[in-house]
Amino acid sequence: QVQLVESGGGLVQAGGSLRLSCVASGSIFDINTAAWYRQGPGKQRELVATIFSGGRTNYADSVKGRFTISRDNAKNTVYLQMNSLRAEDTAVYYCNAHVATVPFNYDFYWGQGTQVTVSS
Repeated sequence: QVQLVESGGGLVQAGGSLRLSCVASGSIFDINTAAWYRQGPGKQRELVATIFSGGRTNYADSVKGRFTISRDNAKNTVYLQMNSLRAEDTAVYYCNAHVATVPFNYDFYWGQGTQVTVSS
């Protein structure tokens, strides 16, 4: 089984920064795509940033230029560096990863989420 555990959330003032981490553990053969999603109060879950196995990244327009997704394959860890935070970034942030426990057999896994609150 695979577990994703997020950390790094908290309360920060507008304009501040946070770095989220997502560590994958368990019987992992390979991690393909990984992503961060968020769900704000009363909102649907939305895709924030994606990083592919080759390192290519995609971002939601609302976070471009402020957030950076990265990965450390040796540590099975994905990061989300969030700068210039705004009140509208307040949400629970979830890690999602496409993981193979055996060759060529991938499934999607979710973390439990970490709360980010930005005070204005």
